[in-house]
Amino acid sequence: MKIMTILGSTGSIGTQALEVAKKHNIKVKALSANSNTKLLAAQAKEFGAEYVCIFDESKREELCSELGGHKAEVLTGMEGLKAIAALDGVDIMLNSVVGMVGLVPTLTAIEKGTDIALANKETLVAGGKLVINAAKEKGVKIYPVDSEHSAIYQSLQGNSMNRIKSIILTASGGPFFGKTKTDLENVTVEQALNHPNWSMGSKITIDSATLMNKGLELIEAMWLFDLKPEQIEIVVHRESVVQSAVVYEDNSVIAHMGVPDMNIPIQYALLYPERVECDVKHLSLADYGSLSFMRPDYETFDCLTACIKAVTEGGTLPAAVNGANEEAVAAFLSGKISFLRIGELVTKVLNNTQKKEITCVEDILAADKAARDYVRKAIFNAQCTMIVRLRRDFSALRLNLSILKIDN
Repeated sequence: MKIMTILGSTGSIGTQALEVAKKHNIKVKALSANSNTKLLAAQAKEFGAEYVCIFDESKREELCSELGGHKAEVLTGMEGLKAIAALDGVDIMLNSVVGMVGLVPTLTAIEKGTDIALANKETLVAGGKLVINAAKEKGVKIYPVDSEHSAIYQSLQGNSMNRIKSIILTASGGPFFGKTKTDLENVTVEQALNHPNWSMGSKITIDSATLMNKGLELIEAMWLFDLKPEQIEIVVHRESVVQSAVVYEDNSVIAHMGVPDMNIPIQYALLYPERVECDVKHLSLADYGSLSFMRPDYETFDCLTACIKAVTEGGTLPAAVNGANEEAVAAFLSGKISFLRIGELVTKVLNNTQKKEITCVEDILAADKAARDYVRKAIFNAQCTMIVRLRRDFSALRLNLSILKIDN
C-alpha cells in the first residue's frame, strides 16, 4: 500500500487527491489546511490521518474541538508543515498549498528523500534552482500535477532518447481573452473569478484571468524540463482540450489531450507509472468539432510579460514578481485595488528590484518579503493620496456651498 501526505488537503486539488486515495487504496498519513478546521477534521477522521496541521495557529483549539475523539497529533504553522514533510515511511507528498508557503516544506521533504507530487508552482518559480539541485542530489522524483506540466511529462514518456526542441504550453486565456485594457478598467472580483473551463481556488483563478498563471507555469516548465524561455511557446487554446505538447528535434509534435478535469493529472502523479480507471468524461473530438489556437496578448496581460522578463534575467527576480503578484491578488480580492492594478504593481516591482543570485533559501525569502513590502506600501500610499484628494474635494464643495448660501 502506498502511503502519502497532503499539504493543502481542503483545497480543490487536495479534495480530489483524497478521492483518488480512496478509490485506489492509498493510505493517508498526514493532512494540512490553511484555516478550514471543519473540513480538515472531517478528512482526518475519514482517512485515519495520524497527523494534522492547521497553518493558522490561532485555530489550533478549534481544530482540536472539531477532531473530537479522533486521535491525531495536531501541528500548526510552518513548523507543522515542515514536520509533516519530514515524516518517516511516506512514499509521496502532495504539495497543493497556495503560494510561497509551499517552498520550505518541499525542500524539507526532498531532504528527507520523499518523492513530491507538485501542485504548488511557486516552489519552482521562486526556488527552482535550489529545489531541482536538491532533488537530483537526493534522488527524489518530482511529479507535476498542473495539467499542462503533467501533459508535457506524459508526452515525454518512452522518448528519453529523443531530444526536445521546444514545448507548447497551452492557456485557456481566462475569462477576459480578447479584451483590451480599456475593457478591463472596471472588472469586478466576481467577473474575474468566472473561469470558462476550470474550477479552481480564488487565487489561481485570478492568476488565470491576468495570465500571471501562464507566466508562472512557463517558469515552472523551465525547471522541470531543463529548458530556456525561448524554447517555450505559449498558445491560447480556449477549449482546454490539448493540455500541452512537446516538439521533438525532428519537428514531430506529441500532445496530451483530454477533457478539462484535474483528476487525470492528480491520479497520474500519485500512481505513476500506472494508468488505471479514472472517473472523468470521455473525450469526443467530434462533439467539439473544431479546436482553436491563438497567440496571447502580451501588452494587455502584462503579468505574463513580467514573468518572462523576470526569468530571462534570472536570480531572485522570479521570486520578486511572484511575491508581488500574491500580495496584489490578495488586495484585489479584498477590494483594495482594481484588476489592472495587479499587473501594474507586478511590473513596478520587477523594474525596481535589483537582481541577486540565489545561494540559499534565505535569498528567496528576502526577495519575496521585499516585493510584498513594496506592494503594500504602494497600495497604502495610493489610499492616502485618495483620502487627501477626497478631503480637498469635500472642502472645496463646502466652500462653494457657503458662497452659494451667502449669495442667496
